Amino acid sequence: MPALILPLIEAVTHWPERGALVGLDLGTKTIGVAVSNADRRLATGVETIQRKAFKADAARLLVLAGERNAVGFILGLPINMDGSEGPRAQSTRAFARNFSKLTDLAIALWDERLSTAAVERELIGMDVSRARRAEVIDEHAAIFILQGALDRLATLRGER
Repeated sequence: MPALILPLIEAVTHWPERGALVGLDLGTKTIGVAVSNADRRLATGVETIQRKAFKADAARLLVLAGERNAVGFILGLPINMDGSEGPRAQSTRAFARNFSKLTDLAIALWDERLSTAAVERELIGMDVSRARRAEVIDEHAAIFILQGALDRLATLRGER
């Protein structure tokens, strides 16, 4: 049976209380990957996958999730500023549908509006060169996405 694909608030009910979550920032050329600690308080960057073919990309994601004993995935959903979904959001949903056939871990979709822009501003503020920003932007966007989702989950648990 394919994994469930749900909004974050619904997906959390399908994950155990503890366990790492894998956050993904899907780009056209790369996939930024971040992972949380088992208590789901802190997101840390893992790597940037250079996209090849779906099966190869998915296999790498499953290896990373297995190495970290992950219990679920959080995919950044690039919603337009007006709340509508354009081609990038449709592409993310298609990736999630295909990926769900390869795992039984619930997949959460999390609004990632402006995540890359926020990370870019932060890296510029840190005087990171344009070339270095290009290398790390997707991984940092994945951290930003995952940390936002973790903070939301903590708020729902009444921790903040």
